[in-house]
Amino acid sequence: MKDTNKHQGLRNQLVKQLEEKGITDKNVLAAISKIPRHLFLDSSFEDFAYQDKAFPIGADQTISQPYTVAFQSQLLEIKKEHKILEIGTGSGYQTAVLCKLGAIVYSIERQNQLFKKTSLLLPKLSIRPKKLIFGDGYKGFAEEAPFDSIIVTAGAPFIPQPLMAQLKIGGRLVIPVGEKDQIMTLLIRKNETQFEKHEFGDFRFVPLLENKN
Repeated sequence: MKDTNKHQGLRNQLVKQLEEKGITDKNVLAAISKIPRHLFLDSSFEDFAYQDKAFPIGADQTISQPYTVAFQSQLLEIKKEHKILEIGTGSGYQTAVLCKLGAIVYSIERQNQLFKKTSLLLPKLSIRPKKLIFGDGYKGFAEEAPFDSIIVTAGAPFIPQPLMAQLKIGGRLVIPVGEKDQIMTLLIRKNETQFEKHEFGDFRFVPLLENKN
């Protein structure tokens, strides 16, 4: 579990790249500069860990490219102690960014292999989400609702109703919507029944599957 000066230098370069691509949230950039992304990847990918690319992490899943992680995190507008639900823990890299931003994180993963691996990895890196849950992300996590924000890290063919219901008034839901390519979508809850919708162009994610554990 080594994190060297060389790794830090590569992270600093990555942060510069993300700024050039339009990421402006200083807290998000600071979080990315601190988190050893190479430790979330298979060691065979270590030399490429700070390229702005997605990589396979097993169970047909990927670790999102850093730009996507930064973009979604920026849309959430996280404040310290915000209660956040993450759908799709995956490698735990996005989870780590949310924790570094000071959020209280509940994260759901439906792939048992990844759930077990990430549950062991995060404590070793002193990253402590409030709760990691093995389950179906489509259902959200009603027992801890409402949430200040919800982030979905897989492509959903539609926006799951339970996730909308579990958002606070004023809360933000960031979700890539679509079958093959997805449109990054932000919903802001205005009141009990109304949501304001914003769309931010095409992204590519692995699919969000329902009832598959």
